[in-house]
Amino acid sequence: MSAPARAGITTAQLEKMMRGGVDNALAQLRRIDPDAASDMDGQRRREQTKPAIVVVGETKRGKSSLTNALIGVPNLSPVDAAVATSSYLEFTHSAEHGVRAHVPGREDPIPLRLEDIRDWGTVLGRMPEGMRPPRRIEIRHSAPLLQYVNLVDTPGVGGLDSLHAEVAMDAVERATALLFVVDASSPFSQPEMGFLVEASKKVNLVLFALTKTDAYPGWRTILDDNVALLQAHAPRFGSAPFFPVSSRLAEMALRMPKEAAAELVKESKVADLQHALIKLASRGHLLKSANVLRSIRSEFVRLDLHAMEDMKAADPDPAMAARLKEERGRVNSRKRSETKQWSLALNTETQRAKVEASGRLRTYFQKVQEQFLTQIEKSGRAELKRLPYDVDRSLHALSVRMSAELEHRFRVIAQRILAQVFTPQELQHLMRRINAQLRAVSQSKPRREVSGDNAMVVMSSGGMVMMGSRGIMSGGAALGLAGGAAGMAVATAGVGLGLAAAAFMIYKRKVAGDRNQAKQWVREVMNESRASLQDEMTHRFTDLQYSLTLALDDAIDRRLKYLDGQIAAIDQAMVEDKTTRQKHKAKLAKDREALKARIQKIDEVLVKARGLVPAPPSEEEKQE
Repeated sequence: MSAPARAGITTAQLEKMMRGGVDNALAQLRRIDPDAASDMDGQRRREQTKPAIVVVGETKRGKSSLTNALIGVPNLSPVDAAVATSSYLEFTHSAEHGVRAHVPGREDPIPLRLEDIRDWGTVLGRMPEGMRPPRRIEIRHSAPLLQYVNLVDTPGVGGLDSLHAEVAMDAVERATALLFVVDASSPFSQPEMGFLVEASKKVNLVLFALTKTDAYPGWRTILDDNVALLQAHAPRFGSAPFFPVSSRLAEMALRMPKEAAAELVKESKVADLQHALIKLASRGHLLKSANVLRSIRSEFVRLDLHAMEDMKAADPDPAMAARLKEERGRVNSRKRSETKQWSLALNTETQRAKVEASGRLRTYFQKVQEQFLTQIEKSGRAELKRLPYDVDRSLHALSVRMSAELEHRFRVIAQRILAQVFTPQELQHLMRRINAQLRAVSQSKPRREVSGDNAMVVMSSGGMVMMGSRGIMSGGAALGLAGGAAGMAVATAGVGLGLAAAAFMIYKRKVAGDRNQAKQWVREVMNESRASLQDEMTHRFTDLQYSLTLALDDAIDRRLKYLDGQIAAIDQAMVEDKTTRQKHKAKLAKDREALKARIQKIDEVLVKARGLVPAPPSEEEKQE
């Protein structure tokens, strides 16, 4: 039985309901708030690409083996006891097979052969002299599954409790859904659970694969334990589907004659997961509609709060009118007399946040540098040879962490400055203005890239974007500021940092197995990397301060205009007779009830949309 059917509705009915819900809600929103409706309409028109399933999980859980089993090609994603994926491997469909490596600092991807994937995409691979490791490798293949969905195999080096978890989290940004891989040897570990909770802030839909069921006969007990852990620590996924699979049996079946392989294919249960992913891909447009509908719902909640305030203003309450006039006078006075104080406060908060972020940055680099210096002392020649690649991955992980750090610092600045002046619901409109200003700032500047012939590191930056609580964000997770539907979020586009080609050449020429030279090289790389990131942080904070200053001035004017409207409404109500006031209040109440009814209808559709997640077939269904 399909997931929508289990929810009491067919897929066709859900699609019709979702489309109608979006159309009707947008039509009503256009009548009330054309600007908000335009934003939502833009989100709806955004091109729907093929759904992307990002495969994540702890190291050595069998992510790459499962990816190969799903695609049906052994060793396409490199698998080895001592080799782990170091780049994102993105599998897409093409009639002609091919590979392209996306290397930082190069505009065009580098064409590769299928047999080059291990060298370019794993820790122990052999890269061309002076070439930086790629961040992403696109693999085009004719596998049937890839006609419906793109698969992304993420790095697992170092485990989810290491810096490399942050690199995996970076891959989550591109996910339509996550395929979280655990194995049957033991229940969820604490790092796995923490990673899941963090990743689920950015991706709504998660499926679970329990691998190595052929090696652990007690896998059903482990599955039950995992479900219990989810219900206790991540209840949102307490009813999420688990797919027990054996990648090894599926791979064995690929090497056997078709007749003999049938039983192994059935026993592997990989086909169940393949079918679920295809079903999920077929519902990609529904998932997009659900996201649009969720965003529209937030706008209606905001409008409902305003309607509630309008109803209060419709009562001829002299005391309320006096309070509004007093507030207007206070805001107007502050506009005239405290503009410099606001500017000073904003500058103070920005400088404070910059100092705090710089301190964290220094601590991060000191810790990583000490780790590498210790590693050099204990390394043999083979480990020393791999050192530049280890350093490059760690620098990338640090840049991902720093992007999150900047996001947090910017949110704190906005909270300390803006929340002192505006109510939570007013922040919605304010954030739109800030978003527009920041987009203008970032688009007016060329792409910053710090590199050169003698540079040890290369860094690229894509500007920054601040978005509202609807969650239409780039480069970061939605972070609530004021709470509820009127929350606010700040996000930064990611900062990319890694070794330049010169660093690899210098290492090869100077080090050659010499531990002291290796230590000196690490210190030089870390010093230049920290200086580059520090410089980028300065630019980010400057842009933020400028945008907040302009937005604050504009928002104060809008606040005054809003207060004038509220005061005028009360003054009008004061001179109206009782009958006229009652009619006005009745109209406002009717408008608010209409908003509440619209929110309720949206909620009914979104509840039914929860059934979009496909589940494994039951034993009864398999026998039919």
